[in-house]
Amino acid sequence: MRRTARLVPTLTLAAGSVLLPAAFAHGASAAAAPGAAAARAASRPAAHAAAAKTTPEPVEKEAADTRSEQLAVRRYWTEAKMESAKPLDALAPRKEGVRLTAAATAAQAAADPVEIPATRPGGETATPAAAAAARTSSGAAWTRGGAVTRSAGRVFFTYQGRNASCSATAVTGDNESTVITAGHCVRMGGAFHTNWVFVPGYANGRRPYGTWVATALYTTPQWNNGEDVNYDVAAAVVAPLDGRSLTDVVGGQGVSFNQPRRQRMHAFGYPAAAPYDGSKLVYCAGQTFDDFMMSRDIGLNCTMNGGSSGGPWFTGFDESTGLGTVNSVNSFKYGFAGGWMFGPYFGAEARDVYEAAQGATAP
Repeated sequence: MRRTARLVPTLTLAAGSVLLPAAFAHGASAAAAPGAAAARAASRPAAHAAAAKTTPEPVEKEAADTRSEQLAVRRYWTEAKMESAKPLDALAPRKEGVRLTAAATAAQAAADPVEIPATRPGGETATPAAAAAARTSSGAAWTRGGAVTRSAGRVFFTYQGRNASCSATAVTGDNESTVITAGHCVRMGGAFHTNWVFVPGYANGRRPYGTWVATALYTTPQWNNGEDVNYDVAAAVVAPLDGRSLTDVVGGQGVSFNQPRRQRMHAFGYPAAAPYDGSKLVYCAGQTFDDFMMSRDIGLNCTMNGGSSGGPWFTGFDESTGLGTVNSVNSFKYGFAGGWMFGPYFGAEARDVYEAAQGATAP
């Protein structure tokens, strides 16, 4: 039913950084008719057409893949446990980071761009309007509603015996059950997290669209083997809830790979370290820039902190509808530059993680 994980040695370990934790999802509607997933797949650009493989396979970890396990995980997450979950600890700074080079930029620009459009609850394709007069924010509460308040959400899991939180978002996918987040929000310190759930639309302790239990977790081999922040990307496949799939309930944001750098973007997340408390959706918006210090990531002026990791970065975000295209996630901050957030470039490795998740069916 799922692929066997292949562990492939990697090279670099990115440097000088503080990793954050992360969360997100789209509004309720009637369940899609049978065959809707196939119809959507046929109507949008091919996300996984056959091509020669040039990157190692993503790493998979089965999670709660039986009904009894899913029930146990869902019962585990009481309101009190969610409210007491803490952001992940900061990792020790690394010194051997790999900077962005002209050759790396040229290789990224030469790759074929891929973009999968957003879908509304029930499966209808949704196209964001042209982004106009977007506001700039470095960490304000999102108060304009829209699809992002349903597709984005908070992630909860157990890490080394304690409960922790991150952020994530539901995206369009063939299995209607895919969540995109950061690599360290599924695996850190040599092991995958347990009791992993996604709570779309989380707000002040409320779970308006339910608690969705992960059946499988995926990340890049570079993150799995060396915790390289350049590849801090992950996906989760979640089990149906009350007979319905995730994106049929909340919709799915678009997702894209191999896109131009230095675009204007919106970042969302649930920061949970002071002065934030994880109770509300926060956003940053502005012009991105290339990290000129110790990674190949992209940066954004943003004061979000621990708990926001894994939250989506959108290109072409429509503030009137809350729709956009996920093209990175909150990943890390330098300890000496707290006003900047960094996220991985979504290239071939991120696309492989997304496609691996599409090959899994949620039991």
